[in-house]
Amino acid sequence: MDLASLLVPADAQGAVPLVPVTAAGLDEWLKAQGERTRTAVAAQAFTAAADSIAIIPGDGPADWFAAVGVAPGPLGPWALAAAAAKLPAGRYLLQGELGQAGLGWCLAQHRFTRYRRAKPEGPRVLATTSLSAMSGAVAEAQAVALVRDLVDTPASDLGPAELAQAVIDVVRPFGADVRVVAGEALLAQNFPAIHAVGRAAAAQPRLIEAEWGDPAHPRLAIIGKGITFDSGGLNIKPGSGMALMKKDMGGAAHALALARLVMAANLPVRLHLIIPAAENAISGNALRPGDVIATRAGKTVEITNTDAEGRLVLCDAIALAAEHNPVLMIDFATLTGAARVALGPQLPALFANDDALASEVLAAGMAVGDPAWRLPLWAPYHDMLKSSVADMVNSAEGAFAGAITAALYLEKFVAQGTPWLHFDTFAWNAAPRPGRPKGGEALGLRATWAMLRSRFG
Repeated sequence: MDLASLLVPADAQGAVPLVPVTAAGLDEWLKAQGERTRTAVAAQAFTAAADSIAIIPGDGPADWFAAVGVAPGPLGPWALAAAAAKLPAGRYLLQGELGQAGLGWCLAQHRFTRYRRAKPEGPRVLATTSLSAMSGAVAEAQAVALVRDLVDTPASDLGPAELAQAVIDVVRPFGADVRVVAGEALLAQNFPAIHAVGRAAAAQPRLIEAEWGDPAHPRLAIIGKGITFDSGGLNIKPGSGMALMKKDMGGAAHALALARLVMAANLPVRLHLIIPAAENAISGNALRPGDVIATRAGKTVEITNTDAEGRLVLCDAIALAAEHNPVLMIDFATLTGAARVALGPQLPALFANDDALASEVLAAGMAVGDPAWRLPLWAPYHDMLKSSVADMVNSAEGAFAGAITAALYLEKFVAQGTPWLHFDTFAWNAAPRPGRPKGGEALGLRATWAMLRSRFG
């Protein structure tokens, strides 16, 4: 479905009125309505609870209208999502300001239909006088839909090669330059950690790199973990732990979607998008516990857990970004189960080496309804990454502070003085909510985009 067609400027065309009502304001609103409206509201036991809908016969020119329960204040991103999913196809005219609700209106109608035919249903088009809010809502909805579609695609159809093609398809229309390094060329071009993780798979690992924008502009590095499937390697996952591992490229999907937003808005930056892509598979030449591998930065790593592979591919990508002295470095990764244990499926863990930057992103996330929670880069835990045979281990012993030690590992490859954000995100909705079906999801994307707009827009 063309998401851009779902939000349109209000005009003289006929449309069904869509009236947001709060629970606190319901009685006052009813006083101004006719007897037919009050009767219809009572008959449907409509209390204006969030996400509730009442269909009401029209007292005026319209045959009927819809009252939608919303929270107090400006409409949030998901305020109209339930209405967009439940109302019949047609054209609706929003009574009042759109706020951020255009996002949920669009995404509630997005479907992942690659593998099954969707039931035929027409669009619900929302007409609004809030013209300034429309384009931004559509752009963000398209970015979130991109993340969802990529994450929902199984590894049989989205390996490293297909992920590289997806990057090309998104960035080339904006005039970006793309470079893909694959297979043994990774060793020749000094990406040994990416090669080590992906060498056991039938599909060759890749370093996917895109640059866009005026070289004179501030350089912005965006990095995403692209593990297209994670078996755990020789430290193999149990079946339950492997079930969702098609989503282990969720960080790459976030990075690509954020890059798309940057380019579509023509943000005055020199964008450097880096996605290390590999499948963590098992074969005779798979990475082994106890192996010591090289990295692009020259540091050596003792492999204590082959299932801690995401940080290995990311460290080569971060080192590449650091060579170009960005003014800001951001990475997204479905990195640790520890972050999910600590924060659950809806809150990505945020790590940052700059307090002001972290505060800016957290505030932006709250403002746009895309919250994150900061965890510390607790320096004493660097001791957990010490190795007796190499510069460091890739995974600390034991279960303590797993998300923190993973972030500390990555921090070792960030150049001193470079502001850096790391999102340890789930990239998945474990249960459906209005506008957010079970499946792939963007978590932390819109918060980061709001911060970038504020800094560079």
